[in-house]
Amino acid sequence: MPTLAVLLATLQVWLLGPETVPPEIVASVADRPGISATVSLSSQRMYVVVIDKMGLKKTYAWKVSTGREGFATPTGAWKPTWLSLDHRSKTYGDAPMPYAVFFTGGYAVHATEAVGLLGRPASHGCVRLALENAETFFGLVQSYGAQDTRIEVRA
Repeated sequence: MPTLAVLLATLQVWLLGPETVPPEIVASVADRPGISATVSLSSQRMYVVVIDKMGLKKTYAWKVSTGREGFATPTGAWKPTWLSLDHRSKTYGDAPMPYAVFFTGGYAVHATEAVGLLGRPASHGCVRLALENAETFFGLVQSYGAQDTRIEVRA
């Protein structure tokens, strides 16, 4: 049975059409197999471009929540440092961080149950995604490997 978040995301795509990745982000990705994830703090979106071994590109555009006032999400570019399927925050009261892809220090791209807050800053600095999107991203990073994944956070 699909979760409410999945049903709402499906309804949004049906009514509004899928979000697309801006052409300048797709054009900036190197033409070699791997994953390029660009988080835009200003638009509260994560754009993912995946290039497979045949050179075919697949793109994803997802709403995110990044750091709210007083809890900045760091900007820069990194390769993932480690993955944790069912992580819990040691800093924030054992808060669940499923499908966590850590990219610098304690910052990660991970799932959230607070899908109503996606699209605006609401986290303690991590990049939060709807569960199904975090699961997709986690699986892609597992499949392609950290060495062929780039995560960039832009203002």
